[in-house]
Amino acid sequence: MDVLGNLLAGFATALSPTNLLLAAIGVTLGTLVGVLPGIGPALTVALLLPLTYNFDPVGAFIMFAGIYYGGMYGGSTTSILLNTPGESASVATTLEGFQMAKSGRGGAALATAAIGSFIAGTISTLLITFVAPVVADVALLFQPADYFALTVLAFVSVTALVGRSLLRGLISLFIGLFMGLMGIDVLSGQTRFTFGLPQLLDGIDIVVVAVGLFAVGEALYVASRLRHDREEIVPIRGSIWMTREEWRRSWRPWLRGTLIGFPLGALPAGGAEIPTFLSYSLEKRLSKHKAEWGRGAIEGVAGPEAANNAAFSGVLVPLLTLGLPTSATAAILLVAFQIYNLQPGPLLFTNASDLVWGLIASLYIGNVMLLILNLPLIRIWIKILAIPRSLLYAGILVFATLGVYSIANDMIDVLVMYAIGVVGFFMRRYDFPVGPTVLGVILMPLAEAQFRRALSISQGNLAVFVTRPLSLTILLAALAALVLPYLPALIARLRGQHPQQGRLVFGEGKED
Repeated sequence: MDVLGNLLAGFATALSPTNLLLAAIGVTLGTLVGVLPGIGPALTVALLLPLTYNFDPVGAFIMFAGIYYGGMYGGSTTSILLNTPGESASVATTLEGFQMAKSGRGGAALATAAIGSFIAGTISTLLITFVAPVVADVALLFQPADYFALTVLAFVSVTALVGRSLLRGLISLFIGLFMGLMGIDVLSGQTRFTFGLPQLLDGIDIVVVAVGLFAVGEALYVASRLRHDREEIVPIRGSIWMTREEWRRSWRPWLRGTLIGFPLGALPAGGAEIPTFLSYSLEKRLSKHKAEWGRGAIEGVAGPEAANNAAFSGVLVPLLTLGLPTSATAAILLVAFQIYNLQPGPLLFTNASDLVWGLIASLYIGNVMLLILNLPLIRIWIKILAIPRSLLYAGILVFATLGVYSIANDMIDVLVMYAIGVVGFFMRRYDFPVGPTVLGVILMPLAEAQFRRALSISQGNLAVFVTRPLSLTILLAALAALVLPYLPALIARLRGQHPQQGRLVFGEGKED
């Protein structure tokens, strides 16, 4: 009854006129940025962070959640009609969705993506309603050694499973760890990596890092490709709906995608990329229409899109209960919590229950809003794709500059943002994942504090990290997350064979 009572209180909060308006703004803006190629929810939330400093925290997070949800919906539009995923989690949708659009079935592809996202979002929000409080209760048992082990698991998981190269992932992570160490050492009072700039004594503001990597880095990369990339939008022909046969072939993939997406998204090694490809592979294996695969099988759109949205709710579980982000957007949401002096974790459900349950209730409301918004307005979203890239990204740079300057009215922040943006450009250019960098900046202070606290309690004995069963289990899981993706390729090399095509290879950014 506590869960139901808290959820009803959350609906009372989320259904206030102000929060309903913010939810509507969030889902509309999220769908818009999801439709536009290259502008994902992480970039949008990062841009809006400086503008929401004076917001009520509940309203701000309801809007951010709407942006995140809307980005998941909108990303399918560019994947299907432009063969360009707006988010990395939408890559699997392009494989069959674009082929459906080329054969004149783009309307059905968009419809199954929208309805599948609604069903998956509703079921997974129900799951988070009942799962998150249980995880929060368990997390109350964690000690400093356990929290340090969790940060190690987050570092390793995001580094090993994001992108196609472990080496590049590790380099990206160490860039973030370096920036996370800047400032004054709380224990000794010594300055670290400030380069003589007094503005860096408090470290680099994470908003500056996020906006630099996502907004400036992406804008510079797009500018470098404007003369080379030519995009052709496939027009929608016929009805924007599904036939009875397409309904029959879609409902099972919707449910299977949900069951794959939520638990994998909830793992500390979560995110939406892995469950979407797992769903695609499963549907291809189970399909009775194997000849259609590669030519526009609707199951290849329905399953991955359901897994994509289910994973979003799953990502919120470790974020809210453990304070661990498992995707780039979740990392930016963690920054937003820190701006409002809130620390996600087991005590969040006690100290800020109105925010947590208002946020969960808003997911139900935003899901309905998105279904109502997306299906009738598909043709309008398509017209937005015609906005010239040069004007779009020039506006983003102006918005980013004004937003970062408004944080402290200091030009040093703007210069640091553009310097980080140049780093982000080269990372994007040479296929270095950005997620590990953001995660390193955010979690490095927490990892350092918990590491020192654990050593203080154990009087400097490093064995504290392996003598506690919980911390040992988490560290072993981190080792498995680091090794398992590369084990098949390693075994194949030891046997003198070539790894199978598409396997991840240590230190290489391409497939064999």
